Amino acid sequence: MIETVAEPIKIALVGNPNSGKSTIFNQLTGLRQKTGNFPGVTVDIKKAAVTLPNTKKKGQLIDLPGTYSLYPTGSDEKIVAAVLTNPNDPFFPDAILYIADVIHLEKHLLLFTQVLDLGLPTVLVLNMSDVAEENGVKVNLPRLSEKLGVPVIAVSGRSGDQLNRLLPEIEKLWLSKSPRHHQGYYQYTETEKQVSEAIRQNLGVENTYRALLIAHHYSWLPFLSDSDRAMIATIHETKSFQSLRSQVDETLDRFDRFTPVVRDNVQQPSVFPETSTDHIDAILTHRVWGPLAFVLVMLLVFQAIFEWSSYPMDMIESGFNGLNHQIRVAMGDGWLSSLVTDGILSGLSGILVFVPQIAILFLLITILEEVGYMARVVFMFDHSMRRFGMNGRSVVALISGGACAVPAIMSSRTIGNWQERLITIMVTPFISCSARLPVYAVLIGLAVPSHRILGFLNVQTLTLAAMYALGVVAALGSGYLMKKYLGRRDPSFLAIQLPVYRMPQWKNVAITVLEKVKAFVMGAGKIIIIISLVLWVMANFGPGNNMANAMETAQQSAAAQQLDTAATNDLVAAYRLEASWAGSLGKFIEPAIRPLGYDWKIGIALITSFAAREVFVGTMSTIYSIGSTEDEVLLREKMKAATWADSGAPVYTLATAISLLVFYALAMQCMSTIAVVKRETGSWKWALFQFIFMSLVAYLGAWAAYLAFS
Repeated sequence: MIETVAEPIKIALVGNPNSGKSTIFNQLTGLRQKTGNFPGVTVDIKKAAVTLPNTKKKGQLIDLPGTYSLYPTGSDEKIVAAVLTNPNDPFFPDAILYIADVIHLEKHLLLFTQVLDLGLPTVLVLNMSDVAEENGVKVNLPRLSEKLGVPVIAVSGRSGDQLNRLLPEIEKLWLSKSPRHHQGYYQYTETEKQVSEAIRQNLGVENTYRALLIAHHYSWLPFLSDSDRAMIATIHETKSFQSLRSQVDETLDRFDRFTPVVRDNVQQPSVFPETSTDHIDAILTHRVWGPLAFVLVMLLVFQAIFEWSSYPMDMIESGFNGLNHQIRVAMGDGWLSSLVTDGILSGLSGILVFVPQIAILFLLITILEEVGYMARVVFMFDHSMRRFGMNGRSVVALISGGACAVPAIMSSRTIGNWQERLITIMVTPFISCSARLPVYAVLIGLAVPSHRILGFLNVQTLTLAAMYALGVVAALGSGYLMKKYLGRRDPSFLAIQLPVYRMPQWKNVAITVLEKVKAFVMGAGKIIIIISLVLWVMANFGPGNNMANAMETAQQSAAAQQLDTAATNDLVAAYRLEASWAGSLGKFIEPAIRPLGYDWKIGIALITSFAAREVFVGTMSTIYSIGSTEDEVLLREKMKAATWADSGAPVYTLATAISLLVFYALAMQCMSTIAVVKRETGSWKWALFQFIFMSLVAYLGAWAAYLAFS
C-alpha cells in the first residue's frame, strides 16, 4: 500500500503594516525561510517550514503582505484578500496568527474581526508588549480573550519574549476543531444576506462573509471566471447592491462593536509621558533640520561604503589574482586555462569583489529601517514629493531603489493612486542602485584622487554622493515632467504611524542583509558568468582568417621591437582582441560613442551591461585580463594604461571617467527592470518609453560631462 504524505499545516501571519509581523516571522523561522511568488503577480510571499511542537506535524509559516482591511486599495493588499477568499489558493491558510500592535490595538482590530468572520482558527498576538509596559499600557488578557473568543498572547517580536508559545497555541486551536464561525462582529443588512446567499448557492462558497467579500471584489479577483463575474454582476443588479456604501457601513459597524471591548480591557495612561522619541523627532522631523539631518545621514552612508569596504575588497581581489596565478601554473598555457582564468574567474571576481560594498549598503539601510528613521523620511517628504507627481510613500520606493530597482518598483503597489504609482515606477530606476556601485567604484578609483577636504571628507566619497544626487535630481525632474504630461488627477493622502525609536533587532538585520546579498550575488553572478563565457568566445574567435593574421602581424611587430616574452604575449593578445568578434562589434559602434570619450572596448562593455549594469566591471575584467601574464596587475592599472590607437593619448582621462559615471547614473542598463516595469504597468508602451527616454538622457548627459571636463 502506498503511504500518502500529509500536506503541511499552513499558518499565515496576518496584520497591519508596521505591526511587527515580519519581525516575528524572522524570529520564528531564522534562515529557513524561502520566497514564493503569488501566481500571476510579481509579489513575493515569504514562507518557511516548521515542525509543530506537540504532534511533530509538518507546518508551513506564510508571511502575507500587510493590509489594513479586506477592502484593499493597493496591489499588495489585494493579495491578502485574494488569498483569504479562495480556499484553493496555494497560500490559503489552515490557521492564522494575527499580529497586532498592542499600543494601538483599536486600529488593528478592523482587519482582525474580518479575519474572524472568515471562520479560520485564529490566535491574536499582541506585539510590542515590552514597549506597552514601558508606557504604562496594561491589558487584561483573560477578559480580552473571552470577549473576542480567541486565544490572546502578549509577545515582544524584537526580544523574542513569549514567541515560543505561538506555535503550540495555534496547533492546539487547530486540533481542537472548535467552532470557527465568529460572525458576531457585523450585523448583515437584508440586501447583504441575499447577495451572500446567492453567491454561496451559485459558487459553492461555504462561509457567508467570504461570499460577501467575493461580491465586493468580483471584478478583480483572479480565481473567478468570466461567467462567474457575469453572474455576480447580475446579482448586483437584481439586488440593487451598492458595494461602496456597504463597505463603509460595515467598517463603521465593526468599530462600534469592538471599540468598547478594547476600552474595557486595555488600560492606557490618561496622558502619555513625553519620551525620548518626541525629543528626537523635534529635530529629525523639523522642516529645516530634518532634511539637513537626512542629507548628513546619507553622506555618512556613502562614506562608510567606501571607507569600510576597502580592506575586504583588497583581500578578495588579491585572492582571485593568486588563484588565477596558481591555475595558470598548474594548467599551463592553453585554451582551457584561458577559459577558466580569463572567462570564468575574471568575470566572477568582477562581482564578488564588490560584495563588501553591497553588504554595507544593505546593512545601513536595514538599520535605519529597524531604528524607525525611514518612517520619518516618508512623513517628512510627503508634501515635497507631491510637487513631483508622487507622495510620501514614493520615498520608500525611491530609497529602496538604492538597493535594487526591481523590488523598489514592486514596492510601489502600496501607492493607491495609479498616476502617482506610475510616475514612481517610471522614475525609480534613476536612483543609483547597488548594481551601479561596482561601476562607480572602478571609475572613481581610476580617475578621482583620494584627497580629503576639511580633514575628513574624501573626494571620492563626494563624487559617489554626487552620482546619487544626480540620480535624485533626474528622478524628480522626470516626475515633474510626467505630472505635467499626464495632467492633474485626484491626489492620494498619506496616513502613517511613526514607530518609537528603538535599537535594531540584530537577528532581523542579519537575515535581511544575508538575503539581499545572496540575491544580488546569485542573480548577478549567473548573468556575469554567462556574459563572461560569451565574451571569452567572442574575444578568442573572429571572422575568417582575421585571428591568424593578427597573431602573425603581432609576432612580426614584437620581433622588430625586440620585445620580451611577456610583452610579446600582451601585444599578440591586443592584436587578437582587436581582430575578434568582440573587437568587430566594439569598432562598429565606436563612431556613435566616440563623442562621449569611449573607445571600442568600452563599447563592448556598454552592450553587455544591458543585461545588468554590474556586468560592465566583469566585461572590463575579462577584456583587460586576456593575454596578460601579470595577474597581480589590478584592473584599474590595466585601464589606466589603455591608449587611443590613433593618437596614443590615454583613454581613461578624468573627462572619460566622469562621462561614464554620468552615463551609468542615468541609463536604463538593466533588462530585469524593463521586464518588471512591463509587468507592473501591464504594457510594453511604458517600459519602452522609459528605456528610450533614459537612454537619451544618459547619452546627452554623458556628452555634456565629457565636454565640461575635457
